[in-house]
Amino acid sequence: MADEINKKVINLFSGHNRNNLSTEAREQIKYFAGFNYVKLKKDENGKKFRKDYLLKYCSELRYMVTVMREEADGEIVLYSYDVPNEDLFKFMKSFDKNTLNGTIIEISKYFPNEIV
Repeated sequence: MADEINKKVINLFSGHNRNNLSTEAREQIKYFAGFNYVKLKKDENGKKFRKDYLLKYCSELRYMVTVMREEADGEIVLYSYDVPNEDLFKFMKSFDKNTLNGTIIEISKYFPNEIV
């Protein structure tokens, strides 16, 4: 998704958490299953989202997930996991099932071809 849309949504959430939003802005934020969300129907250019484009976009997407752990000797270390988009939910579930442990510090998205 475009950075501009992400910034607008983050600004809404930030303002919502401080309860200083206008009534109109507050109505854009909904709540379901324990989380706030904003529904987007169009991109930053006012065009409707295309399923084929979004599926292609997410198929190329990867995440760098940084996890903090405490070693047996008390030393704090960071592990950085390279997680393909299609495996992100499986990765997150592994924390719930105690296959992996630690505290997630950061999740960054990237495209492998941007690294070259």
